[in-house]
Amino acid sequence: MTDEQLTEDASVALIRALIENLEDAADDWESFSLVLGLNEGRFFQAYGYAYSPDGTISAVTVSPRAVRPEVERYLAGYFGPDDALPIKLLVQFDSTTGRYGVTFEDTDTERWKVSPANIDAIREELRPAFD
Repeated sequence: MTDEQLTEDASVALIRALIENLEDAADDWESFSLVLGLNEGRFFQAYGYAYSPDGTISAVTVSPRAVRPEVERYLAGYFGPDDALPIKLLVQFDSTTGRYGVTFEDTDTERWKVSPANIDAIREELRPAFD
């Protein structure tokens, strides 16, 4: 198995684990975006939104404990044991197309941070849109 296949398999396993453990999403969600937070290389939080076809946007989460092995395996496909890990990952998935994306954030702790002042804007900023 090539490194590319290992990374692809880890990506699929990560998306599957997130779907299986997604909390508080409407039953008819079509896509989601989750921000996975790391602290000194350890996955500790997940928050984001699920988007339904009727326009409903649900705040969602995933228990870090439930998906930690998949997050660690995914990261191991991109980073060596001595590499600095990102501080956040944005995982986006669209169930209607099967497309997904993962974006790393290395330094900006404010990126993708939700606050009362930006909640409407951030929900749209995080909405999956694949070109």
